[in-house]
Amino acid sequence: MTTLADASALQVTDGRAVSFLAGHHGLSIDGRHDVPAVSGESLAVIDPGTGAEIARIAAGDEQDVDKAVRAARSSFADGRWRRSSPFEKQRVLLRIADLIDERSETFAQLETVDSGKPLATSRREVATAAERFRYYAGWTSKIYGDVNPGSADTLTYALREPIGVCGLITPWNYPLLMAITKLAPALTCGNSSVLKPAEQTSLTALLLAEVLSEAGVPDGVVNVVTGTGVAAGAPLVEHPEVDKIAFTGSTEVGRQIQVSAADTMKRVSLELGGKNAHVIFDDADLEPAIAAAASGIWMNSGQACAAGSRLLVQRDVLDEVLAGVVEATSAIRIGPGLDPSSTFGPLISAAQLERVEGYAMLGQEEGARTVLGGHRCNRPGYFFEPTILADTTDTMRVAQEEIFGPVLCVLAFDTEDDALRIANGTRYGLSAGVWSGDLARGHRMARELQVGKVWLNSYGTADMTVSFGGVKDSGHGREMGRYSLDLYTEIKSVVTHIGS
Repeated sequence: MTTLADASALQVTDGRAVSFLAGHHGLSIDGRHDVPAVSGESLAVIDPGTGAEIARIAAGDEQDVDKAVRAARSSFADGRWRRSSPFEKQRVLLRIADLIDERSETFAQLETVDSGKPLATSRREVATAAERFRYYAGWTSKIYGDVNPGSADTLTYALREPIGVCGLITPWNYPLLMAITKLAPALTCGNSSVLKPAEQTSLTALLLAEVLSEAGVPDGVVNVVTGTGVAAGAPLVEHPEVDKIAFTGSTEVGRQIQVSAADTMKRVSLELGGKNAHVIFDDADLEPAIAAAASGIWMNSGQACAAGSRLLVQRDVLDEVLAGVVEATSAIRIGPGLDPSSTFGPLISAAQLERVEGYAMLGQEEGARTVLGGHRCNRPGYFFEPTILADTTDTMRVAQEEIFGPVLCVLAFDTEDDALRIANGTRYGLSAGVWSGDLARGHRMARELQVGKVWLNSYGTADMTVSFGGVKDSGHGREMGRYSLDLYTEIKSVVTHIGS
């Protein structure tokens, strides 16, 4: 499961990407894309596939956040974007999508060296990013209010209006996609924003800021402040001029955000962690179920909140499913993202590598059996082998805590009630998958699973029209589709006395 490519020989080849990496990476505030941090400090950008520094970005802090928020507030107050017609907004959003397509290879290569994911994966994600702007462009003219029933002497109606200044905080596992999942509906609804990308993966957010300006987004409507969560993210959450926070990331940070946001009563939506159950019954079509069980955990090297990290298999088919997942995993090709043969990239950082390795060792200590993997790879970069832990139980920490890496816990169950008890037996509630030839049972499970999304006889498929978000410690609020419009608008009722 390893490639032999010399990581040091793999280079970014897209001319625009090469120039971008060589350039100065300041903050994007009020239409300027080269704003240095007030402190003058910078952060290293590390390629996870090699461990080498490839660029530096400005290390924004509270002072920079304040400048960005004030620019956003000014743009919202004077209405330069929110008062533009729905069709002008649509034209700009469609132009953004076209520009992303025109620069798709630039975006893809930057995403790959920044996050480590295989180039083929980055290319697909960039194409999806453009389509999300096109999708929300269609919503600009369809944000309706309502006329309410009332007495004969009043006319009462409800307006759906933009919230104001939105603080958007995104994670490092899907940098461009997560930024656009928040930015596109925020723009569609007429808001102004400050985007704080993860400090590990800020390059495509900075390039996107340039694209937004070129497409016609007015100055100050979208601002990008790079920096750490403590130095830049926390001040954004606490800023009194920010009306809404949209965050994707860990449950621990999500809790802190809710507490910090309470003082200013800002709206908060949280898409947090998951410990997702992927359930296979003995009457399932095992060939596609096994393929989905493998792809559902190994996607993005296991660094996905929706990863099927707990594989629940009915005991009669446990050995067959386990053997099948091992065989499917053997086809994985581990290597740097720029290696065209690679299908499985590195973890994001040395810290994440240590975390995942620690959980793999913990699983053995708790009594799980390592069927495959369990070790870091002996090569430059932050690579960890796909790891399968069999004989796990639902009381083990590895089966309860989010690892956020390529570690699959396999648990046996006997009955439908048993499967449901195990599946719901964590503090998380993001997503789940169920495989069964009995659709009645599948729908029973779907109703009783305490999650925000259930796949039946499939796993991990994404559709921008379908909501995504969780319950319990996986957060609240629903992104994607029309559901995002609820996150970025407020309802205002107007009551008019018209006489008898």
